[in-house]
Amino acid sequence: MSTSIFVLGATGYVGGGILANIFEHPKASTFKITILTRSASKAKIFEEKFSVKTVVSSTDDEDLVQKLASEAHVVISAADSDNLPATKAILRGMKDRHSKTGDVPSLIHTSGTGALTTYDKGLKVGTNVYDDSDVQSMASLPPTQPHRNVDLAIVAADKEGYIKSYIVLPSTIYGIAHHALAKAGASNLYSVQIPALIKAAIARGASGVVGKGVPIWPNVDTDDVSDLYSLIFDGILKNDPAVGHGENGYYFGINGDHTWNDLAKEIGRVLVEKGVIKNAEPTTFAEEELVKYFGSLVFGYYFGSTARGVANHSRAIGWKPTKTTKDMLQSISAEVDALL
Repeated sequence: MSTSIFVLGATGYVGGGILANIFEHPKASTFKITILTRSASKAKIFEEKFSVKTVVSSTDDEDLVQKLASEAHVVISAADSDNLPATKAILRGMKDRHSKTGDVPSLIHTSGTGALTTYDKGLKVGTNVYDDSDVQSMASLPPTQPHRNVDLAIVAADKEGYIKSYIVLPSTIYGIAHHALAKAGASNLYSVQIPALIKAAIARGASGVVGKGVPIWPNVDTDDVSDLYSLIFDGILKNDPAVGHGENGYYFGINGDHTWNDLAKEIGRVLVEKGVIKNAEPTTFAEEELVKYFGSLVFGYYFGSTARGVANHSRAIGWKPTKTTKDMLQSISAEVDALL
């Protein structure tokens, strides 16, 4: 029996890694995969090199998203963790499928540990530590937190019984992608957080921190987090009850943590080593710099927030990440080379 899969965000950094692993699944020959992409050129690569059905459009076409979701047993959303209208369109499509066939389709959604943040402006370490295996810990997250409006809509759909939901919360993902899709030019090679800080450091001539840079953030290697998605996907195929869903369906992509100051110091050290800047010691971003380099004051202060969590649920289903914070810091040199 074939499994129909609809993927949003396949050309992205996270989505590309997820789909590359799915291509390597032992049952890959039985999968009928459809992706949605804005890029006609990347669609051509998917079709010609990977024999994947592509639809060239965007998540703005909610009727199309609803239709494509209704045709899939598994929907993988890795496009935009804050796009509530697109998520509602996905859920409508999955509800249509359930109503017509009785099937209970599965949604693997990409959220983020931004949902765990306290905005400490770089001055202190937040005290909240969340546990992805603890239903009450996750339920204690306020609905006003980043990504939560989307996450809660998905969990509510699971409670209604017409989907099974699995929400992955990656942390600071690092490493340049090197899987088949990245090599073919079909998906993004680079993450967001660390390259953004490197670009700002190059532009201002010094590595930067918000406030004192003391808050803590978690991190995870790109291949390790892709493996977490694979475990969840495989659990869905096997109907494994150990892979929980709904309120018990949160999975942290966390395998280390760092302070913003640790990250900024290493960026400064690498840039000095490569002759790009003269002083490795980070300096504090002015508020106008946060707007200039990160688009808004709110998003700028994100780089001085705390997010702390333990991935007990992810590990309980067999996730065994191998890369640590040391690997994250060592990855910065290659990121700088790529940007230069």
